[in-house]
Amino acid sequence: MTRRPRRFAVWAPDARRVEVVVDGEAVAMRRRPVAAPAPAGPAVGAGRAVGAVLGPGEPGDPGEGWWEAEVECGPLARYGFRLDGDETVLPDPRSPRQPDGPDGPSQLVDHDAFGWTDTAWRGRPLPGAVVYELHVGTFSAAGTFDGAVERLDHLVELGVDFVELMPVCPVPGDRNWGYDGVSLWAVHEPLGGPDGLKRFVDAAHRRGLGVLLDVVHNHLGPSGNHLPRFGPYFTDRYATPWGAAVNLDGPGSDAVREYLIGSALAWLRHYHLDGLRLDAVHALADGRARHFLEELSARVDALAVELGRPLALVAESDLNDPRLVTGREAGGFGLTAQWSDDFHHALHAALTGERQGYYADFADYLGTGGGPLASLAHTLTRVWLHDGRWSAFRGRTHGRPVETGRISGHRFLGYLQTHDQVGNRALGDRIGAALAPGLAAAGAALVLTSPFTPMLFMGEEWGAGTPWQFFTAHTDPELAEAVRRGRRREFGAHGWDAGEIPDPQDEATFLRSKLDWSEPGREPHAALLAWYRALIRLRRRVPALADGDLTGVRVAFDESERWLVVHRGPGARVAVNLAEEPRTVPLGGRAGWRVAAAWPGEEAVGLDASGASCRLPPHATAVLTAGGPSMGSA
Repeated sequence: MTRRPRRFAVWAPDARRVEVVVDGEAVAMRRRPVAAPAPAGPAVGAGRAVGAVLGPGEPGDPGEGWWEAEVECGPLARYGFRLDGDETVLPDPRSPRQPDGPDGPSQLVDHDAFGWTDTAWRGRPLPGAVVYELHVGTFSAAGTFDGAVERLDHLVELGVDFVELMPVCPVPGDRNWGYDGVSLWAVHEPLGGPDGLKRFVDAAHRRGLGVLLDVVHNHLGPSGNHLPRFGPYFTDRYATPWGAAVNLDGPGSDAVREYLIGSALAWLRHYHLDGLRLDAVHALADGRARHFLEELSARVDALAVELGRPLALVAESDLNDPRLVTGREAGGFGLTAQWSDDFHHALHAALTGERQGYYADFADYLGTGGGPLASLAHTLTRVWLHDGRWSAFRGRTHGRPVETGRISGHRFLGYLQTHDQVGNRALGDRIGAALAPGLAAAGAALVLTSPFTPMLFMGEEWGAGTPWQFFTAHTDPELAEAVRRGRRREFGAHGWDAGEIPDPQDEATFLRSKLDWSEPGREPHAALLAWYRALIRLRRRVPALADGDLTGVRVAFDESERWLVVHRGPGARVAVNLAEEPRTVPLGGRAGWRVAAAWPGEEAVGLDASGASCRLPPHATAVLTAGGPSMGSA
């Protein structure tokens, strides 16, 4: 391999002496003058300086605290940094690869060397598309990017538009949900490393699928995090449920913000990703006049212009604040979309009858004497139940209203299941484990014909019988035991026997969570899969069912009779009977309705002669249109 001079840079503002160790050779680094521009550097990987990883659209931080050196080495050299005479060689905070895990040396990556075949890919807009969330390690038997590629044709046949990957940054051990990641520029080696992710994205693009990646900026994992050795990446002025808060507004925060933004841009540029899902942005404590998310969205929008394709930012937030998806020119943060847990909670409460924890607010419609169907109707028309209203679960008012005439429903992701809502249950049980098939089918219909951007969780489309449980492989025995005890203590407080809680460290917990790909080919899974496919086809072919105009949505329901009809403009209705007895439900509007899709079958739906109502059997769903072809039944 060709050896030539390559530039290394690292931010270590408090260090008195820094060395870069490249393939075992230590080279003293020099402080970069404060006024000097960020280095363009000779090409390393994709033409960016190692450490700083800077390039077009990534201006970097020209402030103090940067060290640099030029070293002759090969394109795949291993390297690290030593600070102030300590013999410990630390991995690069901007490491593009950690071949031996988070504690090992970093390795250069030549991003230009990958043979991309997606040159015809011009991206696709996220709003209103169908998203499919998956965890690479449990999506296939192999548990790798290449294993996931083998199942992409299933997603094409299902009809989804985007795949959303759960986090893939390095973690200690070989298995993890991904939210304990460190080395925010690198890819977990057991999943397939950098080239594995590129092969997955390339294969998805060839099939017309966009790819989103879940990234975690609000904290780093408890093990393998070496950032505090380099500088003030964290602050004790705030706290998160997962450990120290990232320093976004204190001394040194310019470089920390640039570190996170640079990481985001690197994923989008080097890996051809179509967007990022931002984990728990409510935990990004930032008191500066220009919030980190606003700055990030501006930089991503600029990169989208440069690359000539749309790039999306999707937030997970507990704030119920529409400013996240409001344009920057209107005082918002300018993100593309955000998850909508309130819709999930209302739908879950309506289908299951659960009332514990945060479901209590949704099961009794904020204590007003109503029920979960009232909560569901509220969220279908106004996005959030908690839009400035009282939350008994929180003991305070919560949220801010969405201006439904100004903000599209496509700015909010709606879902029946997610990794959180399944995996954070004591046994990781999916919603279908406790529901009659007809109720699961009703939930699917309400998601896939909603005014939101619908999202599915892997295996949901065939009612996977496998659970999805919380699993780890921490290499620190004390941390492993603490996680194990904490999990049992948490659910023990809610009445679970500690012996019933799966051990996160047990490999069997991980293996149980892998999808069983023999299920889609047999009943009852095949019927549900056919239903999901029919609903997605219908959403594509009937504009009213994919319309994000919230002002055009109206919901009629009867809480005691357990039926609900969603009016999707004048041309479509979604009628659902959640009761265990037949129900006759009013359709309203014009006559001439026809059944476009139905569970358990079109023949079970009785339309009256006038077309003003229809008769539904127990646990049945009918999607009706004012004309056009039938899309089939389950």
